[in-house]
Amino acid sequence: MYDIVIQKIDLNSSEKDKVDEFLRGFDLILDKDAEYTIAAKAGNKIVGTCSFAGKVLKCFAVSESMQGEGLASKLITHLTNILCDRGVYETFIFTKPKNKSIFEGTGYKEVHEVEGVVLLEGGIANVKSYVDKMFKKSQLKNGKKAALVMNCNPFTLGHRYLIESAAKENDEVVVFVVEENKSSFPFEVRLELVKKGVEDLKNVIVIPGGNYIISSATFPTYFLRQKDERLLAYTKLDAEIFGKYIAKAFNIVKRYVGTEPYCSVTNSYNKTLNEVLSKYEVEVKLIDRLVVGEKAVSASDVRGLLKSGELEEIKNIVPKTTYEFLISEAAKPIIERLKRSDLPH
Repeated sequence: MYDIVIQKIDLNSSEKDKVDEFLRGFDLILDKDAEYTIAAKAGNKIVGTCSFAGKVLKCFAVSESMQGEGLASKLITHLTNILCDRGVYETFIFTKPKNKSIFEGTGYKEVHEVEGVVLLEGGIANVKSYVDKMFKKSQLKNGKKAALVMNCNPFTLGHRYLIESAAKENDEVVVFVVEENKSSFPFEVRLELVKKGVEDLKNVIVIPGGNYIISSATFPTYFLRQKDERLLAYTKLDAEIFGKYIAKAFNIVKRYVGTEPYCSVTNSYNKTLNEVLSKYEVEVKLIDRLVVGEKAVSASDVRGLLKSGELEEIKNIVPKTTYEFLISEAAKPIIERLKRSDLPH
């Protein structure tokens, strides 16, 4: 009988392949964004594993022979302690509903469950108090509002047009900028470009999206293998959290989205938003995308033009404030990284 030893896995070594093989036995995969992975070993045999990426614990599995022995708690506690040492005191886990009790037993609380996936929060994370603080910090009034959720990578005239449409039809408009830092343009830059790009619209406020709007905390890629299944679970979970917590706290009665002629993922997301948010008495307003030169304005086109160095072409599809940033010294490192990257974002 071997003692159980918990070890950090070198993700650039053959040990990673062993973790991957172990996870495949549970119909799981080791997510590409896993930044820290541990494995519990009995001798040379892996009997449990868990990883984290940012604030999200993921890729968790324990051998059937070890279940009920407290190993799950040891793995989670091990990673939680490492995150605490890094100053991260809010953590999230998404898992299959049948596994929910394992994590609840280690102190995690359910945020929301949809078919196929449940999101749980741990540490000092508390969705209701978090959203309430977001609202108080925004200094918005209690009246009815319209909302938009945007990544703005970077901010274009298309984004501006969508916000303008909401501003013309509503007394108060709140724009949530996705805070997850997985885009070519860092969050701080994206947030500032949106704020500068709409500062003349006096009934519009721009705020960070926080932990509970379209982030890896609401995107359970690692255990949902099929793309359609993954997409449906993701969009439902994100929409439900928005309706249940965010719309309620901010008194949001309308959410504006743009049509999407190029992306089936966004089309599916818009459809799910419409279906889910109606339950929370939030109307989804679909606005036709701004067209310039017979083509819908797209942030991906801006990134493509930046890659090819066609700055003059960008002038027609971004606000002056965005263009001024793109030709500044501050933008050079971002553009250089973009040129070296094959990522879609």
